[in-house]
Amino acid sequence: MNKPEWFDRAIFAKRVDAELEVEGCPIHYATWGDIGKPGIVLIHGSNAHLEWWRFVAPFLAGQFRIAVIDLSGNGDSGWRAEYNAELFVKEVMAVATHAELGPKPVIVGHSFGGYIALEAGYRYSSELGGVLFCDYVVPPTELFVQWGLRAQENGPARPTRVYVDLDEALDRFRLLPEQPCQHPYVIQYIATQSLKQVEGGWTWKFDPAMYDYLEISTKQPEKLMAIDCPTAFLLAENSEDYDPRSIDYTRQVTKGKSPVYHIPGTHHHYMFDEPMAVVGAMKGILLTWQANIV
Repeated sequence: MNKPEWFDRAIFAKRVDAELEVEGCPIHYATWGDIGKPGIVLIHGSNAHLEWWRFVAPFLAGQFRIAVIDLSGNGDSGWRAEYNAELFVKEVMAVATHAELGPKPVIVGHSFGGYIALEAGYRYSSELGGVLFCDYVVPPTELFVQWGLRAQENGPARPTRVYVDLDEALDRFRLLPEQPCQHPYVIQYIATQSLKQVEGGWTWKFDPAMYDYLEISTKQPEKLMAIDCPTAFLLAENSEDYDPRSIDYTRQVTKGKSPVYHIPGTHHHYMFDEPMAVVGAMKGILLTWQANIV
C-alpha cells in the first residue's frame, strides 16, 4: 500500500527528546519547532503516549514550538504509586517551562488528555493562551461516569500480559474505542511504539494501575465555566467516546463562548483518520488565538 506524503514527512521530521523530574517521577517529552515561537503542549489520552500526536505535531512546527508529553504511567515516562489530576497538571506545566514554550502557552488535550487540559485551564488559565479540547466534552450529571477509583470495586489492577512473540503482541493492539482506520501503517506504527521489551518478551508501556485510585472530578462543568482564557472544542464527527447529548450540554455550559467544531468523516482517534484535516483545523483555531494575545 502506498503511503501518503505526510507519513514519511512526520516520521522523519526533526525532533528533540528530553526528560525532567516532576514530584519524583521522570517525565519524557519531545519537541518540534524553534524556541521563540508560540508554545503548545499536546496531551495524549488514556493508555496512550506522545506518538498519538506524531502525525500532527511536526506540521504545526512551522508556526509554533510544540512539546508533546508522555504523562506519568504512559509511554516512556516513569510510573507512580498513585495518580491524580493535580500531578498530571504539574507535569504539563513543568514541561511547558522546561521546553521553553514562552509566555501564555496553549494546552491541547485529546480524550483523557482533554480532562487534564480542563484541570490545567482551571488552575492556570491566567497563564495560558488557550485550551483546546480534542474529542473531549463535559458530561451533564446524569451522564457522568466515574471511571477512576477502580481499585474500590475491582481491587488493584493486574500486571499487563507479557507476550513472548512481538508479532503476537502487535496483533493484540486495539484502539479504545475501536474504530476503522484507512491507514493501517499508522496503526502498525502506533502499536509498535506502544510496546516495551521486558523479561520474557513484550508488554504494553502503560501502567495498568493508573486508574486504581485516580478520581475523575464531578465538577467538570464548574471548572470549565471558571476558565478565563480562550477555549474551543474540536470533535470527531463519528466519535463513540461520549454520548452526543454531552455536546449540547457543553455548548449550554459555555453559553456559546467556546466554539464547537467537527472534523467530517472522522472517529475518536482522528489524528489517525485525517491528520492533515486535524492540522488545518488546529492551525485555524490556534493562530486566531495567538493574534489576540496581548
